[in-house]
Amino acid sequence: MLEKGTLYVCATPIGNLKDITLRVLETLREADVIAAEDTRHSGMLLKHYGIDTPLTSYHEHNEKGKARELVDRLKEGQSVALISDAGMPGISDPGYEVIRLCREQGVKVDVLPGPNAALTALVLSGMPASNFLFYGFLPAQAGPRRRALEDLAELSFTLIFYEAPHRLLAALTEMEKIMGTREARVVRELTKLHQSVHAGTLPELIAEFEQNPPRGECCIILAPYVAAAPTGGPEIWRREVEEAVAAGFTRQEGMKSVAKRYGVSKREVYRSLIEKLE
Repeated sequence: MLEKGTLYVCATPIGNLKDITLRVLETLREADVIAAEDTRHSGMLLKHYGIDTPLTSYHEHNEKGKARELVDRLKEGQSVALISDAGMPGISDPGYEVIRLCREQGVKVDVLPGPNAALTALVLSGMPASNFLFYGFLPAQAGPRRRALEDLAELSFTLIFYEAPHRLLAALTEMEKIMGTREARVVRELTKLHQSVHAGTLPELIAEFEQNPPRGECCIILAPYVAAAPTGGPEIWRREVEEAVAAGFTRQEGMKSVAKRYGVSKREVYRSLIEKLE
């Protein structure tokens, strides 16, 4: 049984209608009202599961005003289920305003976990998943999009973006200009019949989608930034060790610092010093 006066944030399928939890189905059936991003779209999901709970619209264009209305309902003791068109409300979808307002006014909020496109795409991509940054949708205009990517270019995290199919090529092209030939994945149609993972460098993916324009919502997974090791050789290593010693460091400290900077062993740096003495 649901707790009265509680906002239930419910994750819904991102493609396959079977990807919904028993707890979410139970909540949608028992709630006094369901706040949905698109009542027509969500109506199909509810019809599929035989749920006839009343719907009210809650989307980006009425979010602030509707949030106040929903909080009033909650204060009256109603239970409200919040859903978006797909995935977790509040993650690149409406939901933030009503959750924030509930927190401010002491109204209880519960989150029912479930499908999420960003995490599903990340795991499916095979990219490093121990440290990642979810950005969401890049700005549609070229200037703001370029500036956003420049801010992200040297972060050592796997980067996750959402992108519409008609803007995919523009996003990939801008990424290549700023980030070079970095490894990437484009994941399309998650959990649906034509789910696909496109792998390669940014230039390779651009060439692929120029030949075959994408369909369906896309996730772009971008490999972490890895700083290129400085180029150098024995003469440079010797000079930098000597400069370190002149600056007050021990020779061992200087050798260790140079070895780390150039990605070589301390033994190689030591050998370069010995060669000079010979």
